[in-house]
Amino acid sequence: MEKMTRLRPSPTALLNPRCDASFKALFTQETKESHAALQDFISTLLGRQVKEVKLVPNEPPVDMIGEMQMCFDVSVIFGDDERADLEMQARQQEYDYAVRAETQAARLLNLSARKGKNWKVAKVYQISVLDFHFDKDDKSALEWYTMRKASGGKLGERLNVIFFDLLKIKKLLGTPPEKLTKLEKWGLFLSYAEDETKKDYLESLILSEEGIMNAKTALCKVSQDDINWAIENSIFKARMDYNTGLYNAEQRGLRQGLEQGEHKAQIETAKRMLEAKICSLEQIADMTSLSIEEVKGLQKQG
Repeated sequence: MEKMTRLRPSPTALLNPRCDASFKALFTQETKESHAALQDFISTLLGRQVKEVKLVPNEPPVDMIGEMQMCFDVSVIFGDDERADLEMQARQQEYDYAVRAETQAARLLNLSARKGKNWKVAKVYQISVLDFHFDKDDKSALEWYTMRKASGGKLGERLNVIFFDLLKIKKLLGTPPEKLTKLEKWGLFLSYAEDETKKDYLESLILSEEGIMNAKTALCKVSQDDINWAIENSIFKARMDYNTGLYNAEQRGLRQGLEQGEHKAQIETAKRMLEAKICSLEQIADMTSLSIEEVKGLQKQG
């Protein structure tokens, strides 16, 4: 039997939780550690104990393989039918992120309102963990927005948008755990979990919080699966290829060059996945956005 290529760099290597696919895998396993980590993280973000967190399926489901088309949000219901949509955003997008977040929160509120009685509608939270600055001038790592009138008075507080800025947390690296808040510890864990050069410091931080200990256990488990490494590697490479292609195309003023560069990158990614032999042809087609015919053609060339 031909030996399968292993994608995990080392037996102890961990996936990067700032990759949206790995972030979702961390918090959506059907294990007590993953569930406890999710509950603790949401409780920490909201500043109150959240109980009975229930995952809500979104499309496509967590076990489907895709690339940019896949939904990596973590959707939950908790407490008195409150809803939250939790997502990781590793880079600033070209669109207006504030409008996107507000629109996503409005959609959550619409879902909640359909089940409300006499306008007793549960609160909703659109939560974005950011590896970039949304508001660099705001010194707080946790930015919380809700509807208020011009003078500052609150409205119904049903619609909430929350940004957790990891860049404002990263500078705390090396701070003794006893001098950190729980939110800061979570931020440092998400920022450096995969960095083996920070292992000793992170272990002292992890051991100080049960919720983060559960997150480490959950991350270790998903990091044992080569398919998760294939997804993460593909996403990071696709983003790098896209950014490089976009820059070159802008410099030349040729949109056609960008499209050709994207297609070439998709072909190269498909070739590597065919060599690894861990995905079906249909899965490779989904991940690279190539047609199944193109993937079959590459297999024959192989």
